[in-house]
Amino acid sequence: MLKKSLRKKILLIRKKKFNTNSIVTLNNFLKVFKKKNLKNSILGFYYPVNYEINCFNLLNEFQKTGNKIALPVIKRKNQMDFFLWNTKDPLISNKYGIPEPIRSKIVYPDILIVPILGFDKQKFRLGYGGGFYDRYLNKLNKKKKILSIGIAFSFQKIKNIPIDKHDQKLDIIITERSIIK
Repeated sequence: MLKKSLRKKILLIRKKKFNTNSIVTLNNFLKVFKKKNLKNSILGFYYPVNYEINCFNLLNEFQKTGNKIALPVIKRKNQMDFFLWNTKDPLISNKYGIPEPIRSKIVYPDILIVPILGFDKQKFRLGYGGGFYDRYLNKLNKKKKILSIGIAFSFQKIKNIPIDKHDQKLDIIITERSIIK
């Protein structure tokens, strides 16, 4: 119940405070990306909804450097897979109204950009409650070593996220004010 009330509270705050700080956050993301000198990687992004940071401005930058982009497709039982996609490819809406790529080839991202509703300094995140990303991170970490990066506004930080046994910790969280490693 605590997570449910936190979700509701943060959604209202994010809607009220949503602003251009996303540009600063994305610039911080580029700093991390350039520092790691990642090329020819598969980057798993998300399609922004509910006042999430719009990371689509980064897609062309990454494609120019030889990286591939993938977006998630929701499956049954709160599962998802990622499929290659580029900005010229069409999208279709899933049952939640979130645009998804038309299924092609399943890929396993090297870097997974994770949407965040709330986060804490231990790099745990609060999502919408379906467990999609926690399940996917668990599955992906069994297949290969990946880098998981959460993108959020600094006001989404919470002292402590109540965690369950299935909650997955992120490697990095980037906001307009900080990069938490």
